[in-house]
Amino acid sequence: MFAATAAWLTDPAHWSGQDGILTLLLQHLAYSGAALLVAVLIAMPIGLYVGHTRRGVVLVAGLANALRALPSLGLIVLLVILFGPVFASELAFIVPSLIVLVLLAVPSIMTATYAGIAAVDPAAVDAARGMGQRPLQILFGVELPCALPLIFSGLRSATLQIVSTATIAAYVSLGGLGRLIIDGRAQNDYFQMAAGAVLVGALALVVDLLIGLLSRWVVSPGITRRESRRRA
Repeated sequence: MFAATAAWLTDPAHWSGQDGILTLLLQHLAYSGAALLVAVLIAMPIGLYVGHTRRGVVLVAGLANALRALPSLGLIVLLVILFGPVFASELAFIVPSLIVLVLLAVPSIMTATYAGIAAVDPAAVDAARGMGQRPLQILFGVELPCALPLIFSGLRSATLQIVSTATIAAYVSLGGLGRLIIDGRAQNDYFQMAAGAVLVGALALVVDLLIGLLSRWVVSPGITRRESRRRA
């Protein structure tokens, strides 16, 4: 099984062309990147506001739990049915797929941002306030930098969920690595299905590693050492 899957993956014919692995990989990254960007633009401001003001905590918690409970596959099929009459192009499939992926990623980013801001040492906030800093200066100059470790943790979780779940886009006739799984199942080509699963897993690991390296570069070393001491 492993040898046959490896042989399928290393066959040059499977990497080229419109339906080749490279094209499907780029499509998968495009869907995932667009969904992650929209999710960050929606979830992070909400998390920053709630963490800074402590208003709407119950609402955020309830919303996050409700979004996590949504059935991704069922929701994407429902949205395709609803958006079908609205769009005459591939947007009838792309928009529902992106909506589902965004809804999947929002809870992790939103709750991690809120938790990161709420966990900032009150003494640091009081010191900044005593120096005459305004609320937005405190938020972006003190609270946000200190909250970055938790924010990146939520970002990594959301990214992994998006990358792994983006395979369902193939269920509604879109591209991405999920095509290998869906088409392999239709053709009873289990080696193609296994290759698709391996590629999705490898992509998730690579993206997670890149975000981890980015967080090490962005987060202040002093904050990283403090978090390490807390865990110890």
